[in-house]
Amino acid sequence: MLKKILRGLVVLAVILAGLAVWKREDLNRLNAVNTLFSEEKIVHNFSHMGDLFHNRPIPITSEPSPLPTGDPMPLPNDWDTWLARRSITGILVVHDGAIRHESYHRGTEASDPRISWSVAKSYLSALFGVVLANGDIASLDDPVTKYAPSLRGSAYDNASILNVLQMSSGVTFDEDYLDFWSDINKMGRILALGGSMDGFAAGLTETFVEPGEQWKYVSIDTHVLGMVLRGATGRNVPDLLGEYVLSPLGTYGTPHYVTDGDGVSFVLGGLNLTTRDYARMGEMFRNDGLFQGQQIIPKDWVEISTKPSAKTEPGKMQYGYQWWMPADAKPGEFLARGVYGQYVYVDKTADVVIAVNAADRAFREAGANDDSITMFRRLAAQLKETGS
Repeated sequence: MLKKILRGLVVLAVILAGLAVWKREDLNRLNAVNTLFSEEKIVHNFSHMGDLFHNRPIPITSEPSPLPTGDPMPLPNDWDTWLARRSITGILVVHDGAIRHESYHRGTEASDPRISWSVAKSYLSALFGVVLANGDIASLDDPVTKYAPSLRGSAYDNASILNVLQMSSGVTFDEDYLDFWSDINKMGRILALGGSMDGFAAGLTETFVEPGEQWKYVSIDTHVLGMVLRGATGRNVPDLLGEYVLSPLGTYGTPHYVTDGDGVSFVLGGLNLTTRDYARMGEMFRNDGLFQGQQIIPKDWVEISTKPSAKTEPGKMQYGYQWWMPADAKPGEFLARGVYGQYVYVDKTADVVIAVNAADRAFREAGANDDSITMFRRLAAQLKETGS
């Protein structure tokens, strides 16, 4: 009997060892998800997402023409304290088209591709404006199921494209990054284990209100927008973004998206670019979609997508088409924002763009977002008033 048990244990050990080898890459990605934001690894991980997950390069056909460099601007007395408090890894300040400050911290460099997190949502919005202008999508009032038929019978059955652009789909989705069992973290594990994001979206069946009735930040909405773009054009998002946005802008390094096991891009947060690239995006939007003499994004799309239009709560951050505005935003003030302190801030009246990458593990604490916006506004006001 003992010999049979021992033989059984040996066989089990061999099977487990075989599974470990067979699924080694999936297990490594799962481990990456579970340790992605740990204090000792977060900075390195955010610059090496392509080593940790499935990824897909974005084809680029043009080299960037650098922005001009202006005189270095004087920095606030509490600058270093703020950099440390917000765990800034890279920051670039542009005034009237010229770089006035650029610096990298916590061991990072200008050439590092930095994960966008939800800043990627604003890039997808920009791409949406181009595809809509090209006529591939007839109307924002079209149901998302017209272009993404696999969503029929799901929670998205009655949602229009506009509902989803404004994060007003009414779909039930738990966005708590600190809850292991939340929908956003379940989605992360599906991504790591090579599952299907399309399948995950189609598997959502619950709603809490009718589409369009209430704003609620639901990251999977942006994946649905990606499904609409793919269905409308018959092309993948990296190719579309490369052709219509990143190549005209000129892009540093080798940009890429994190993908699921089917090679579908993680468009709601998996874009990887340099801090300089994020600044170029902001500069394009500051100039109503025009960059270095080329109209890349339709001017009317820039205007409508960066204005408050969603039914957000009074006194809270406002929302447009995958872009944020402060609660007390002045005209022409808007931002792209991602978890852990990623920002592209635009103040058109001050002619200022500020791109920030960070590894801010305290980003969820009360006042963290206000802390960053306050600093951006201080820098913008200084440059507007004195030019220095």
